[in-house]
Amino acid sequence: MAKVLKETLIMIEKYKGMNPHYEELLEILGEILILREEYRRKIKRGIFTVDENLVEKKLEGGLPLVDFAGGDIDLGESEKYFFALLKRSEKRNPGETNDIREKFEKGEIVFADAVRDSFVVKSRQKSAEKGEENVFDLLSFLIEESLRPSLEILAEKYNSVIGNSGWSEGYCPICGKEPKIGELAGEEGKRFLFCGQCGVEWYFARIKCPFCGNDKQQTLSYFTIEGEEKYRVDVCNECDRYIKIVDFRKTMEKPNLDVEDIATLHLDILANDEGYE
Repeated sequence: MAKVLKETLIMIEKYKGMNPHYEELLEILGEILILREEYRRKIKRGIFTVDENLVEKKLEGGLPLVDFAGGDIDLGESEKYFFALLKRSEKRNPGETNDIREKFEKGEIVFADAVRDSFVVKSRQKSAEKGEENVFDLLSFLIEESLRPSLEILAEKYNSVIGNSGWSEGYCPICGKEPKIGELAGEEGKRFLFCGQCGVEWYFARIKCPFCGNDKQQTLSYFTIEGEEKYRVDVCNECDRYIKIVDFRKTMEKPNLDVEDIATLHLDILANDEGYE
């Protein structure tokens, strides 16, 4: 993991020069990745229990391995990591960070409830109200990150099982969260979706909406930006949803989709402006 972290930090430095508008967010991401690795090394036990006897049946039935809606999950370690992240965030974003901290101290936000809420798809109205300035939601980002180290370990354990299961859903096979970004890979340009919550990728048909399952080619399309053809935004005109896609096949580079998600926030803004969520 140390080698991967080093390569990612080098990539972040490269992208900071290419995307000065996102320099601060990329710097924050770099700091978080270092903290994530430190936290991963400290994990002594898994916080998510998966019944080995049900793994194949759940995947075959389209059920994620972890159920955040039900069951009793000990989120104590993730909560500690969350507040460590919050403390780190104070250096760069004291205003918004202090607002979040105060809400927790006053009991307006409970960590376990915030985690469960993060798995609920936001309504179109709420998405529309976010606006350009709030396309990056700090609280959502930190809540998601607080679970990432533990879920990454789980994803690594079941990655080969998932690959062999024929999973074809538009949501993560580990946690059930919807993807925000994906990539085209291989000579055939197969589409893989990426879960920012777990760090897992899975194959998904190119001519199909991951959110509503629509596979009518005439209602599926995509758009790109001139000069940034390695990025595209796949859109569905049935449910008005979108997903960002990275295509590095010509350069043969392997994208880091955590970094690419931050470096393509302008595509989120454009998609929102076009009425997609």
